[in-house]
Amino acid sequence: MGKCKALLTSRGMVLAGLIISGFSFTSVAYQQPRASMPDIEEVASNLYLLAASDPGDRSSWTGGNTAVFITESGVVLVDTKLPGYGQDIIDQVKTVTDKPITMIINTHTHFDHSGSNTEFPSSVTFVAHENTRANMARATCEPVTNCDAFKGENESYLPARTYSTKLSLLSGPDQIELYYFGPGHTDGDSFVVFTAARTMHTGDMFQRMNVPFIDVVNSGGNATEFAETLTKARAGIGNVDRVIAGHSNTVLSWDDFSRYTDFHREFLTMAQGGKEAGRSVDEIANAFVARSYPGFEISLEGVKTNMQAIYDGR
Repeated sequence: MGKCKALLTSRGMVLAGLIISGFSFTSVAYQQPRASMPDIEEVASNLYLLAASDPGDRSSWTGGNTAVFITESGVVLVDTKLPGYGQDIIDQVKTVTDKPITMIINTHTHFDHSGSNTEFPSSVTFVAHENTRANMARATCEPVTNCDAFKGENESYLPARTYSTKLSLLSGPDQIELYYFGPGHTDGDSFVVFTAARTMHTGDMFQRMNVPFIDVVNSGGNATEFAETLTKARAGIGNVDRVIAGHSNTVLSWDDFSRYTDFHREFLTMAQGGKEAGRSVDEIANAFVARSYPGFEISLEGVKTNMQAIYDGR
């Protein structure tokens, strides 16, 4: 196993608080009953999902979605959930293959997506966008950014392989493409595409059909650029049918991702138009919430937070 145990001695302790309505984090730790790891689910040939990812259900929340991809040379994971779930992930992987875990891709730095990185063998290759590595390697950060996990002897768990705009991993039916289209949820969000499976893992650039938490304060996120980054991803990625979103317990479709992109373009347009007209954030936020968006989770608190960031040019 890895060079250290879970970041906290109690596996039920989560590193940061979570306000469900707006999906925003605080730096206050709290005690949460430890949820059980769900059974692994098949998504496509050689591609599986470990879900229990919706933070709205605290009794079952294990962190962001983990993808499990079985290749000729070993198993590739995308994201590692909250701290304390490394062995659970390993155990679930063993139910579908005897191959070792050889690579872990982190979509971004947050503790509920990179929380169990240090609980895997040190032989694993870690891959992430260069900005995500920089966030993980910061001298100090709020717990949500998770930089304290990679201090001291755990520095070896920082991503050894990074990229700027695009990275191709493996080949043939094992090929994985990583894309970066700009700041959004953080400043280092990767879109991970399993080409043969026609499936994309979006991390928290597409959390679920909701108004998302955008980490402007801690990890370089940008509410103003969020919609543009989604638009670039939609235009720049092709041949995808299925989407593993960061916090949806069900696999979504490319059409869902496209609708999510349009939703956020409208959000940005309303916020910028309201600012130009001299209207308050509260006024525009209430007008947005009053509109009908079937299938979307919309909280007034989350709308106000993201609109305020756009008004502030962040």
